[in-house]
Amino acid sequence: MEKAVFTNMCMIERDGMVLMQERNDEDWPGVVFPGGHVEEGESFTEAVIREVREETGLTVERPELCGVKQFMTREGARYVVFLYRASRFTGEPVSSDEGRVFWVKKEDAARQPLASGVAPMLEVFFGDFPREIFWRNGVPEIL
Repeated sequence: MEKAVFTNMCMIERDGMVLMQERNDEDWPGVVFPGGHVEEGESFTEAVIREVREETGLTVERPELCGVKQFMTREGARYVVFLYRASRFTGEPVSSDEGRVFWVKKEDAARQPLASGVAPMLEVFFGDFPREIFWRNGVPEIL
């Protein structure tokens, strides 16, 4: 039976800007959108709302699934990242132990020092319909 790890990431938009996070993680450094692991017994949507709140202080409302990224880990598990977008939220962004959060113009997101593997996800986040990214032999395929 195949093992799987479920995670999420959420692009939060406001007035042509997106909220990004500069990670405090030596294993996966760089700029990303907030997100994290789905906990046991938690729905995918509940998980992304919780992760965004923990990492940014914002409470997103009705996040929309815009895609999925998946790859196989070295340990043989399928690592699945559910990609969400949200434009409705309450609160003001506050940085956390996960990293500094900041607003950037949407068109400048690709110019940030992105974490490994994030660049191909921008096409999915900025696209018009749900997409899938499957990393096959270390190469991202957008399906």
